[in-house]
Amino acid sequence: MTRSSTPAPAPAPTRLLVVTAVAAERDAVAAGLDAARTPADRATVIAAGVGPAAAAAGTATALALASAGADPYTLVVSAGIGGGFAPLAPVGSVAVAEAIVAADLGVATDDGFIPLDELGFGRSRHSPAPLSRVVADRLGAAYGPVLTVSTVTGTARRAEELSRRHPGAVAEAMEGFGVAEAAAAHGVPVMELRTVSNAVGPRDRAAWRIGEALAALTTAFGKLPAALEVEADHEHHTGHS
Repeated sequence: MTRSSTPAPAPAPTRLLVVTAVAAERDAVAAGLDAARTPADRATVIAAGVGPAAAAAGTATALALASAGADPYTLVVSAGIGGGFAPLAPVGSVAVAEAIVAADLGVATDDGFIPLDELGFGRSRHSPAPLSRVVADRLGAAYGPVLTVSTVTGTARRAEELSRRHPGAVAEAMEGFGVAEAAAAHGVPVMELRTVSNAVGPRDRAAWRIGEALAALTTAFGKLPAALEVEADHEHHTGHS
């Protein structure tokens, strides 16, 4: 005697909230999503401001409004340009976070830096959505910790310190941890995706490639919806085989 089973319903389409810092990043992301023909009701892109506090406030507001309207977001992506740690993430490349880390949230002592979680006052690290690895592979992106800082690195000494404390770090930016905190508070999975405009290290504005990084951001978000759709379909079938 065979047992029949009713196929599980297909997963609902991803409803995406992308949080950037400034208008140029927002517009670059929106151009990529438009090129991918992403329906307007399935993705929203906002420029919440620079730094983790502004990012957290903007993300939390957008998530709360969507929930109140009975059309909640199912994935939040912190996105924009940032510094890359050579040689893992050279200028013009894409980086996806394996961990979203508040790199300067803690206390500096004579014996070194102590992060907030080791002090027992909270957390300084978020694990992103499991599909982050698949997205990184499909985008050909560097995959490793992305560091959130309130003061951008401008010296070789600081870059070396961050690399030592966070082995495998691929990029630094200023908003990811704030976005992740807000997403966690609302129970929504989070990712961080950065394109690299400059190397983390001595400040050299002449070496920055902001236009190149913004173009890479558009290209990455042109590919992202398909990557998310493929992974959602994979999870659906493997979860109900």
